[in-house]
Amino acid sequence: MADYNYRRIKTQIVKVGKTTIGGNSSICIQSMTNTANSEIDLTVEQCKRIFDNGAELVRITVPSTQEANAIIKIIDKLRKDGYKKAISADVHFKPELAEQIAEYVDKVRINPGNYYDKKSDKINLSESEYKQELKNIRERLIPLIKKCKKHNTAIRIGTNHGSLSGRILSKYGDTPQGMVESTMEFLRILADEDFYDVVVSLKSSNTRVMVYANRLLVKQIKSEDLYFPIHLGVTEAGEGEDGRIKSSVGIGTLLNEGIGDTIRVSLTEDPENEIPVCKKLIRCVDNLENHKEISLTEHLPYNPFSYSRRKSYEVLNIAGKNVPVVIADFSSLEELKNKDLISLGYSFINGEYNKTGDQCPDYIYIGSIIIDSKDFKGISFISDFDIWLKHYQGQINIYPIYSSSAFITESEYHSKLSFLNITLSALSDKLINKIKDKRNLVLISDSENENMTGEQKALISKLNENNCFHPVIPHKQYSVRDIEDLQIQSSFDFGSLFIDGLADGIMISAKREISNKQVASVAFGILQAARIRITKTEYISCPGCGRTLFDLQEVTAKIQAETSHLKTLKIGIMGCIVNGPGEMADADYGYVGSGRGKISLYKKQSLVKRNIPTKDALSELIKIIKENGDWINKEEF
Repeated sequence: MADYNYRRIKTQIVKVGKTTIGGNSSICIQSMTNTANSEIDLTVEQCKRIFDNGAELVRITVPSTQEANAIIKIIDKLRKDGYKKAISADVHFKPELAEQIAEYVDKVRINPGNYYDKKSDKINLSESEYKQELKNIRERLIPLIKKCKKHNTAIRIGTNHGSLSGRILSKYGDTPQGMVESTMEFLRILADEDFYDVVVSLKSSNTRVMVYANRLLVKQIKSEDLYFPIHLGVTEAGEGEDGRIKSSVGIGTLLNEGIGDTIRVSLTEDPENEIPVCKKLIRCVDNLENHKEISLTEHLPYNPFSYSRRKSYEVLNIAGKNVPVVIADFSSLEELKNKDLISLGYSFINGEYNKTGDQCPDYIYIGSIIIDSKDFKGISFISDFDIWLKHYQGQINIYPIYSSSAFITESEYHSKLSFLNITLSALSDKLINKIKDKRNLVLISDSENENMTGEQKALISKLNENNCFHPVIPHKQYSVRDIEDLQIQSSFDFGSLFIDGLADGIMISAKREISNKQVASVAFGILQAARIRITKTEYISCPGCGRTLFDLQEVTAKIQAETSHLKTLKIGIMGCIVNGPGEMADADYGYVGSGRGKISLYKKQSLVKRNIPTKDALSELIKIIKENGDWINKEEF
């Protein structure tokens, strides 16, 4: 039986200094400094701001022995000033640094992709060679385990999608399964050595990969009785609305399923800005704690480990091979005016409206508003059935929406498309049989449960089990008045429905304090974050750390100003080479710090130009985009 009820997955307790992660502990919030460790006082002050905003753990990068010595001084200053919360060291490329710093910090983060000898990293290993590689990893790891045991230091196994070893890639490919196996190799060694103060993370800038990998991890650790706490994050999420939505879609999908003991939202902003977003995500989880029990259904309506879109009938431009549609809710307006549509990106030319923006909603719900359709040619409207029957029947661009009770009794329908508002509780046998008779019907699904995601999945499962493959467009009304709250809560609620290919559209309703344009932007942002409908340039930009070689926020803003019209492209903006070429594997072009004042440019993962002076890097990036035929002049839009 498929269980759609929220139940937090229980993991073992790990002590990280004075912070407890896992078990019944509250979800731990963490962030990472982006100052240079050599600037000891600046880093101390940034740690304080992060802690003062509510984080329980701060991670500091340790790229060299010099920074390892600096972090000792940073911790000493923090402790003297009364800051006792957990400090974690982030180590890449040089595993020996983890051993050097382990006795001074509360946790050490290591990356499995760095624990192999690149000189012997062959592509096609024999079984004996593969076992020898594992033996070599064990030998390199055991000194750190002994050091951490001695000093009660926890270890985080932090696997990044972009830094899997060639050995793993040759056997599993660039896949969630590869990320899981790379992680499990280390977890098995740690368990064999009777070391369990371990936290695990599997991260990617691709929300689908991140979600599928963590689900696979949970399945695997359960099968091997290794219930390590899990840290969640979407790497290189970006900044502003995009960063908040992308993080909330990825992290929120898993929190919704009870996965996750500690979280970090990686924004290309000051790190203290990440903490309120984390708090709001955790509040979304808290709201699920006592939700009404959802009835079990026979089958899970999706594969939780890879993407496939639900089979559904194609009705006009909805479902089938079409991208999910966006429905804007204008029903709270007293009347519909030209300016309301222009604000959404429509243009009015020669007496007809046209979509001139990529984020124009596909349908507009007007409820009981009376309009003269001749004044609004070119726009598709949805009207309440009783209003439609009286004023709009026979008009091709205004479609009725029925309540469940009205749908059962009525016999008047639009010839091309009708909508039906449903809930799980209303799906009686009588209603299901009536739905089956109407192939050009689209279902707007509402939830009566605090666990909106679970109930929507149960509803879709019940439809499938009854061979009702009608398009489903989930809807939710939000009472929040702050745009950030809407971004986070709606991404938490809707994200999984698109990550798992279940929904054919999205409809978000909000208070008047949040404009229709803002609501539409959130809806399109969720679809983009789930990688199912692309309407703007995607920036895979890292949040920065002590390794960062340029001002990420300033450079990101400059690149956005010049390339935001290239709506089909993904551009990676990386502060250094640690995650750069790997985590931007999904990007079309990459801008990576390669040294002080130096930038290297990539086409996908291929290095195109190395060590360009920073002052010339943006113009060179644009030149590369043009040379590859991906540039479009702004005036062409």
